[in-house]
Amino acid sequence: MVIAVDRGRWTCVPDGDAGRPPVTAMRARELGRTPIVVGDRVGLVGDLSSAPDSLARIVRVEPRDTVLRRTADDTDPFERVVVANAEQLVIVTALADPTPRTGFVDRCLVAAYAGGLVPVLCLTKADLADPEPFAAQYADLDVPVVVTRRDRPPTELGDILAGRVSALVGHSGVGKSTLVNTLVPDAERAVGVVSAVGKGRHTTTAAVALPLPDGTGWVVDTPGIRSFGLAHVTPDDVPAAFDDLAAAIEDCPRGCGHLGPPADPECALDALVADGSLAPGRLAALRRVLVALR
Repeated sequence: MVIAVDRGRWTCVPDGDAGRPPVTAMRARELGRTPIVVGDRVGLVGDLSSAPDSLARIVRVEPRDTVLRRTADDTDPFERVVVANAEQLVIVTALADPTPRTGFVDRCLVAAYAGGLVPVLCLTKADLADPEPFAAQYADLDVPVVVTRRDRPPTELGDILAGRVSALVGHSGVGKSTLVNTLVPDAERAVGVVSAVGKGRHTTTAAVALPLPDGTGWVVDTPGIRSFGLAHVTPDDVPAAFDDLAAAIEDCPRGCGHLGPPADPECALDALVADGSLAPGRLAALRRVLVALR
């Protein structure tokens, strides 16, 4: 498992086992420009001793189960893979200082649904504001919501992350770094080890995977993400992530944006509401998220 990328060197942990020493590797020539990102599962050959100055080669990148992608903006055709094989996307949003923004959360939800990740909404600074009004906006989407306070340990969040690979995203100032340092007490030391192994310098724009104390889960800190460009996502990608909606949208007309009248008067999702198989509130919440694509 790749846990860090720095200046043409990849830091990998054998079998994704945080208890084993990391191995530094370079990309084999035969892979060309194949992108290799944090979370990728790779095949290594060469010096796997983890000794100083040792260097292995990455000769294979396994197929990805999930991919979190973004573009620079909504017109940029170039996709950037942020993290591979993460099971969850934890969207960290402060309830106050700074004021929460549904727009950023909605875009993160779109990226999660399109990439196959399970979204989790983490509301921080609950000691400053009531979390219920903001959380209620996502209740109909069945997005898990966990609330944290600055004066209490994030026990519930730790339980959600245990045994899984989870990527954390959030704006500056929302408390994401505080959460990471609390969940992974050795976070700063772990980043230092990665930097030393890779002979480079870990920057705030690079993703890095950090092991949870239980030894099974990983937190992928993504400090470089400030927003999600969604040029790579189509309107079909979002409802297709839900088993009960994926089949229905096949009856939509070509080019349907699934926003309903007047933009999409023949959207098949409205028929599900009419026959009682889809709750109106859930469709309204889904469509508010789809507005992020516009």
